[in-house]
Amino acid sequence: MSLFDLTGKVALITGSTKGIGQAIAHHMAEAGAKVVISSRNQPACDEVAAEINAKGGVALPVACNINYKEQLQALVNKTIEHYGKIDILVVNAALNPFYGPSQDIPDEAFDKIMNSNIGSAHRLCQMVLPGMAKLGGGAVIIVSSIAGIKGSNVLGAYGISKAADMQMARNLAVEWGPHNIRVNCIAPGLIRTDFARALWENPETYKQTVSKYPLRRIGEPDEIAGAAIYLASDAGSFTTGQTLVVDGGGTITG
Repeated sequence: MSLFDLTGKVALITGSTKGIGQAIAHHMAEAGAKVVISSRNQPACDEVAAEINAKGGVALPVACNINYKEQLQALVNKTIEHYGKIDILVVNAALNPFYGPSQDIPDEAFDKIMNSNIGSAHRLCQMVLPGMAKLGGGAVIIVSSIAGIKGSNVLGAYGISKAADMQMARNLAVEWGPHNIRVNCIAPGLIRTDFARALWENPETYKQTVSKYPLRRIGEPDEIAGAAIYLASDAGSFTTGQTLVVDGGGTITG
């Protein structure tokens, strides 16, 4: 059996109708996992799930706004009702409503970033991890960002939330390790997604960014999906509490 085989596993993936989350969902399904597709938009969830099912995978679409605890609980409940368990939790959904210096961010935007990016991850783990423990273990993957490692004059609050993801992974790894639950982060660099479009669609911004990357290019969503499968599978069975940086070498030269 392959170290990267996910046959028999159930993976709940938030923010999985586009970008990194969608790539993770497609590749986990290809690796044998039954996946739950989730974002705010039910038609988008239906579309991605249909694509996976048409390719021979198994996918369930469940819309969820991560800002509301009751919707998060409904997402978890529907997953367990349909599949009977959750083996893999991928916390990918996040937002950034403000781009600029921290001095100028409105309280509402700051609070929204913290509630959505940190609060929803915390609450999902509270809801999912006890069930994982009863099953004998599982894997949690939080999609963070190199914004949580480096300083920024335009992504301050977002970077704080992404740094908090890394500490959350360390804390939960310590708390739940005795139950055979592994918790890790992935910190992508600049990836070709709609979320980061403002950073790669502008030719000057793109040129300036990739000039600092040893690989001289930005990443693709599939390249983050590979890291997620490693952390979710037996290949990563002795990896926990870590942040895997996947950034084309950007942080080693920046």
